[in-house]
Amino acid sequence: MTEIKHLTTKEGEALLNSGNPAREYDSYYPRKMLVRYSFFSLNGEWDFECEDFSGKINVPFAPESLLSGVCRVYKNGAPLVYKKRFSLNDGFIKERVILHFGAIDGVAAIYLNGTLLGTHAGGYDAFSFDITDKLKKENELCLEVVDDLSSHIYPYGKQRLARGGMWYTPISGIWQSVWLESVPSEYIKSLKIDTGSDFCRIFFDGIEGGEVELHLPEGDKIYTIENGKCEIKIDSPTLWSPESPHLYYFTARSGEDKIDSYFALRTVEIKKIDGIPRILLNGKVYFFNGVLDQGYFSDGIYTPASPNEYARDILAMKSLGFNTLRKHIKVEPEEFYYQCDKLGMIVFQDMVNNGKYSFFRDTALPTIGIKNLREKKRTPRERDAFYEGMKRTVSQLYSHPCVVYYTIFNEGWGQFEADKMYRLMRELDSTRIIDTTSGWFRKNESDVNSLHVYFKAVKLKGAKGEKPIILSEFGGYSYKIKEHSANLQKTYGYKKFENQDEFENALIDLYENEVIPNVKNGLCGAIYTQLSDVEDETNGFLTYDRRVLKVNSERVRTTMEKLNK
Repeated sequence: MTEIKHLTTKEGEALLNSGNPAREYDSYYPRKMLVRYSFFSLNGEWDFECEDFSGKINVPFAPESLLSGVCRVYKNGAPLVYKKRFSLNDGFIKERVILHFGAIDGVAAIYLNGTLLGTHAGGYDAFSFDITDKLKKENELCLEVVDDLSSHIYPYGKQRLARGGMWYTPISGIWQSVWLESVPSEYIKSLKIDTGSDFCRIFFDGIEGGEVELHLPEGDKIYTIENGKCEIKIDSPTLWSPESPHLYYFTARSGEDKIDSYFALRTVEIKKIDGIPRILLNGKVYFFNGVLDQGYFSDGIYTPASPNEYARDILAMKSLGFNTLRKHIKVEPEEFYYQCDKLGMIVFQDMVNNGKYSFFRDTALPTIGIKNLREKKRTPRERDAFYEGMKRTVSQLYSHPCVVYYTIFNEGWGQFEADKMYRLMRELDSTRIIDTTSGWFRKNESDVNSLHVYFKAVKLKGAKGEKPIILSEFGGYSYKIKEHSANLQKTYGYKKFENQDEFENALIDLYENEVIPNVKNGLCGAIYTQLSDVEDETNGFLTYDRRVLKVNSERVRTTMEKLNK
């Protein structure tokens, strides 16, 4: 494995110097869609053992990361053991206590005071346990985690033990927040929110009755929860968009339970306009101008030094005139989606791939134009694990207005039964655009015609058809700033430039000559590669340590404004 230089963000450097890298997460409530104020954080210092290491780890950072304090890449399938001792404050316990995990990568067995609470497999979704009956005055929480990338069973995204090029350092174990909350015996377990241009339907799991208090500028309004459902009609609606990210906040009460949440009103649909299929946001043609967002950070890998870094990335891209992020084969903590909701950034959400990858079959042949290969057969375990991951992702993100588009398979990675997966995705969520096969290996069922173009000009003449066209990956231009680069020996990108002027001029030419002219030919969205550098890749607008923006924001923004005229 090629060694990479450890880079830190400004936030990460400050936290390392403070001696408490997990400080930003210790008092941070991680679930903005369902906020409850009985919060007890279990982030911070844990005991940790793996192979030849025995010591402390900073949760929620994965052991492979600099901020974890461990900074070791484990061997495939090596057991990771976490232990945390805690006692609860007097008055914290109401009737029940729930233990929450944002995400753990691998197969995890969770024990409290020596008793197995349960197991969980899969690295990208939240889960919880009711631990009330197993609590003591002094408690020990223990996790045993195994993450075997070589099995290819569970979704893994862009992680690879032999990292390099477009594959990145793998992570394992806890990489999102761990916390406790106390609830009454009957409580709101989850929400599912459906909205349109002037209505909201909230479905509550765990309760039957109660009330919703909608907070409006002219005064609060009360709505009744009946049979676990509340319907709200908005008389003078303000619609959500990146240009006006309006959120409606509400409080829900049922018995002794109380939570705060929010929703937004927006619609997304496909219609033919002047004979060309277009994607409409809130009933109007909208160009989805985006960047590929891998969600990797130089000092925390999967986890930023501070949750505030999500907002910084979003605002940096908005300053360049972008309105969309394609979250690339990774599912983020809920904070990311909340900040996209709040700040106004559309999300194209990828499902996370599993199964084996072949460079020759999945990348080399399609790049030279051979894109009609048969789908690979997958084992029943691989198929079930992918579908389970897809189902959990949709369930977890369903209520976020920023998410308007799903990608099921990227460039054939793990692709199988694509048409069937489209139909299953449509059953899970009938409200969003579905891109079944991003790039190539196209089958019959997809809402869009999704293209990846890197090594030739973008030409869409004759590409008009019955589906909107999305340029779901392109660009990837590399401009390497050595003092802010992780690998000084190797550089990965699709066209290399030596200075900012050359890089910026080429970028502007790409949009002026290939993207903007194709809007009239049916192009409905374009996703440039990418938001930031990642390890060997130096094709980001931001450096990997997030310290340098490589372009003049005003000049780039002026170009991008032409896309929605």
